Amino acid sequence: MTRSAWRTWQAETAQLLTALLGVVRACALVGRSRATHHRQANPKPRAFGPHPKARHPAELTVAERAAILGVLTSDAYADLSVAQVWARELDAGRYHCSQRTMHRILAAAAMNGERRRQATHPPRKIPELVATSANDVWSWDITKMRGPAKGIWYHAYVVIDIYSRYVVGWRIETVEDGELAADLVAEAVAAGYRVIQQ
Repeated sequence: MTRSAWRTWQAETAQLLTALLGVVRACALVGRSRATHHRQANPKPRAFGPHPKARHPAELTVAERAAILGVLTSDAYADLSVAQVWARELDAGRYHCSQRTMHRILAAAAMNGERRRQATHPPRKIPELVATSANDVWSWDITKMRGPAKGIWYHAYVVIDIYSRYVVGWRIETVEDGELAADLVAEAVAAGYRVIQQ
């Protein structure tokens, strides 16, 4: 006799003997577990998918959550923090829920950021130098260059024409100084350098 056939015989025999001897003696005679007998006699319906979460008795209903969200977004409280709204409502004799629950309701509505009105500034335009021909716009910069030994640095001051990329003036110094740069630009202007447009 196969195992499945043996189990079928046990179940059928235990079922017949239960009416005469009772469950305990019938299962003992055929060598069957009472737990198995009861489980197979009263099977639970199989649940498909996730089990629904049990509702807590103190959980807010959808209408209550909507009412609290309405309080939080009202004109009187729109710019106040959750703690301030909670305290003012409590002072008025109205307790809706805890502050943490108010935060959860705002988070569920994607409104849990900064509640106060923020100043909005127009985007600032980055200044841009535009040259349509040579000698329209000059620009200057300082480049740091490594010296012959460790710790020795030189600074190359360069003035260029941004249209032609022609170097109008330059100098090499051991220090970085705004006055030296101003002198270089003044010398280039005084010398009357002109880039020949090709």
